[in-house]
Amino acid sequence: MKTQIKLALAAATMTALLAGCATGGGGYYGGQQQPYPNNQYPQGQNQPQQQGGMNRTQKGALIGALAGVAAGLLSGDDATERRQRALIGAGVGGLAGGAIGNYQDRQERALRDRMAGTGVDVVRQGDNITLNMPSNITFAFNSANLDPQFYGVLDNVASTLTEYNQTIVEVAGHTDSIGTDAVNQRLSEQRAASVGNYLMSKGLVRDRFILTGAGKTRPIASNDTDAGRAQNRRVEITLVPVRS
Repeated sequence: MKTQIKLALAAATMTALLAGCATGGGGYYGGQQQPYPNNQYPQGQNQPQQQGGMNRTQKGALIGALAGVAAGLLSGDDATERRQRALIGAGVGGLAGGAIGNYQDRQERALRDRMAGTGVDVVRQGDNITLNMPSNITFAFNSANLDPQFYGVLDNVASTLTEYNQTIVEVAGHTDSIGTDAVNQRLSEQRAASVGNYLMSKGLVRDRFILTGAGKTRPIASNDTDAGRAQNRRVEITLVPVRS
């Protein structure tokens, strides 16, 4: 629960700070230009630098500073503990002490080898491993249907998870800031479900999985640019060791 509280506070702080310096403006949602009333500049022209408050560089630095807090496990300790109890009850042995780090070291190496050149980032945070999958290699714009070209990558993820079965698998969907909270939340959940269901279709135990969506609440890049929004439209798979 402490982890969940820390993440919630960090996300709330970042949201509040960014909201204080936000400007109205169009952007891309589902790959389509969305004009907004405050956009008075011609389509395709860069938004003028706002006077006062944070500029884009400052906002980008803020997001970068908090990204390490915002990335990774989203569902919190309670959900993880429930999955852990279910797995141990089903006969999956837990890990203890130095065995946890060694186990995750081997899994991390396997994932880095199998994700090389795919566009998937492998990030290690303590004993947790997160795979960051941007939407440009997983989904079409404004869609929760997996790109068939990505099946091979997910097949490699599934084979690794089969080999290293003493982990809980959180699949979390994320969006950019364009669009309503409700639409983004629904899309993030649908994308998480698409990835999670595909992995489970490869024979992985359903009790290992936590499927969740964060909507637009946990950006890892600035939403002021096309490139930043593309990074924020993503699915993250976080692997948490089952502890004895």
